[in-house]
Parts: sequence; C-alpha cells; structure tokens
Amino acid sequence: MSGTDPVCTAPSTEPRPAAACGGTVSHTLAWVARLHRIAMGRRLRDLGLYPGQELMMMRLWDCGPVRQSELIQSLGLDPSTVTKMLQRLEQCGYVRRSPDPADRRAVLVEATEEGASLRAGVEGAWTDLEERTLAGLAPADRAELARLLGLVGDNLAEEAGEEAAACPPAPGAVC
Repeated sequence: MSGTDPVCTAPSTEPRPAAACGGTVSHTLAWVARLHRIAMGRRLRDLGLYPGQELMMMRLWDCGPVRQSELIQSLGLDPSTVTKMLQRLEQCGYVRRSPDPADRRAVLVEATEEGASLRAGVEGAWTDLEERTLAGLAPADRAELARLLGLVGDNLAEEAGEEAAACPPAPGAVC
C-alpha cells in the first residue's frame, strides 16, 4: 500500500486506525496520555521545564539527596534519558550533583534552592491540569475513574515487570 492509495489519503471516518480495532481501550489510553503530556508540556514551559522533568523534581523534593542510580531506577527511565534530563536541570540551576561521601564512585543528586522554588508552580500546573482534565465529572465519577485507572495500572505494571520501577500513587490516595 502506498501513500497515494485512497485508504492512506482520504480523511479517516473512524476514530482510530483499523489496526487498533482489537485494542480500542489501549488506543484511547495512548491518545489520552499523549494529549495529557502535550497539555502538561504547555504548563511546564512557563516554568522553564520540559515534560518529565517535573516528575524527577517531585522525586527529589520528596526524597532529598538520592543516588543517581536510585533515581534512575525509581523513575523507570533509561539511564541516558535521566542523565540528559539531569544535565539540563543542572545547567538551569535546579539540581546539583556531587560525589556520594559514602561511596565516591556514586553520584548524589539533590534539588537546589532554585529547584525547590519550582515546587509551587509544578503543584499549580498539576492542579490546573487535573481540573481541566476532569471538568464535567462528578466527584464519584472522578473517584471511579481513579479506581479503574489504578486497576489498569496494576495490570500493566505486572506486564512491564522490572521496567515498572516507578512508584505509582497509593490506591485511593487523595491529596
């Protein structure tokens, strides 16, 4: 099939690609996750952050100084991705890396005061996006959605195995 075939050039009347018909929920979940990342990216841009960097900062705010290897494992990301993120955050003055006094081969990562000052903005961005995302849903619907997504997350964490190292939110956790 070429790019000039009618099926490739005509606007789709289906809400999803034909190949995704056996995975309607999975396709919708991927679409929603993409839109959520775009929307969060717009909010983070105002803070000088890229999507994903706020999750790293959240981890550092919660844990304090942590070994880079433990940070990589807790985020469930590729080491090269975390290294690049840390380089950018360090250049902006948001994190500091230093040798671990307990093991000079290891590197400790911590948020700087400037990095800590981002917290209120990140919290605001997440709160704002939460309200925008769940607009029109009653409190009971919001709770049910969180419960169902938790179940889906558990299923996917089992599938992902060791790659699912990042800590999920506590089931039913309300902030």
